[in-house]
Amino acid sequence: MFAMTKTMKITKEQLFKRQITLSEIGEEGQQKLQNAKVLIVGCGGLGSPVAVYLASSGVGELHLVDFDMVDVTNLHRQVFYSLDDISKPKAEVLANFIKQRAPFTKVSYTNSPINKENVLKLISDYDIIVDGTDSLPTKYLLNDACVLTNKPLVYGSLYKFDGYLSVFNITLKGGTRSANLRDAFPTMATDIPNCEEAGTLNSIVGMIATQQVNEVLKLITKVGKPLANELLIYNSLQNSQLKMKLSPRTSKDEIQKLFETENYFATSCEVHNPDWLISSEELKSELLNENIEVISVLENLKLPFSNYKTIHFSDLPNSNFHPQKNKKYIMVCVKGITSYEATAMLKKQFPEAQIYSLENGISSYLSL
Repeated sequence: MFAMTKTMKITKEQLFKRQITLSEIGEEGQQKLQNAKVLIVGCGGLGSPVAVYLASSGVGELHLVDFDMVDVTNLHRQVFYSLDDISKPKAEVLANFIKQRAPFTKVSYTNSPINKENVLKLISDYDIIVDGTDSLPTKYLLNDACVLTNKPLVYGSLYKFDGYLSVFNITLKGGTRSANLRDAFPTMATDIPNCEEAGTLNSIVGMIATQQVNEVLKLITKVGKPLANELLIYNSLQNSQLKMKLSPRTSKDEIQKLFETENYFATSCEVHNPDWLISSEELKSELLNENIEVISVLENLKLPFSNYKTIHFSDLPNSNFHPQKNKKYIMVCVKGITSYEATAMLKKQFPEAQIYSLENGISSYLSL
């Protein structure tokens, strides 16, 4: 079906022999896997092993979404990347890795962020969506989009030594849908750090990722009982787990209203690198410098500057942005949150460039 090297001239029966041998799977279950299409959002500690294991299980089509580059700090837990992959796009590297070992899986990727504008289109062609992100706004975005389009979402999350797992929004007997993320956590928390800020142990990352794989395989093959209407919470230090019962309470109409009004950006700032920030006072004093270039990362943001350009945050990876050595670039948004994310993303790609985020955003600048 797909191009293979000489060492990969094998049949599905050979490659998946141990799996097909399971009476609960058999050739029929293996064909279900071959026919399945799965979207994986995030190619980090959760998403990368999920993608590799699903391809190795024989899932026929995978699409990977991630805008990030491989960083040396990723390698201790994102084990499918190597030292040679540092500064390369995660989604592309992971897709190429999968192509080398999964001849019966079609793999594609999107090397840009998922956001409110593109999420419905991205998830439309896939049977199951996997949340491999560490961003709370993105988790709520995926959840709401899946509810609106009747897509099952396999959820995974991490906090230090704890892992969280559930299957949201699947069809139950009688045609009803199971609970979703907003039934577990109705509103987005503003004080939960991601893995970069809080730290994490690589073993718990791998455990939750493989449990996500397990849930996807159960959904596709219809074998076993999916983790629906329950949130599994696992603690690696005590090797203990509990299941929290969930009840479907949030209606599709409610989520539709939330989707229309929510911007799905972080509502509080993470710990920012001070070297990547510029204060309003500093910016004001430097505006007459012809080597300063202000870039708005949000559309329709009214700025009190005579000269600036707009490059939406989601377009930055594909915007042909190439910083010049003698220029200083100031990324701006309303509160300094999205502009900082843009700055961090660009600094990974251009570590020597003079790229800064306006601290506390344009709202702080206007209050001077």
